[in-house]
Amino acid sequence: MTTHFITAEINLQENPAQLQKDIEAELEKRGEPLRWAITEVDRAKQKVKVEGIVTKQE
Repeated sequence: MTTHFITAEINLQENPAQLQKDIEAELEKRGEPLRWAITEVDRAKQKVKVEGIVTKQE
């Protein structure tokens, strides 16, 4: 098992619950999310920057 640091841009959602689901779905594409945080919000582009740690079986 290895851990990876991931950054991703996600479309900003009006509904916080939907935003959380979108973030987790994006991270799950790259492994099992351990933790994540929104580190930047760009209202002009309607994007959030997310940084997270995922584990992956190899």
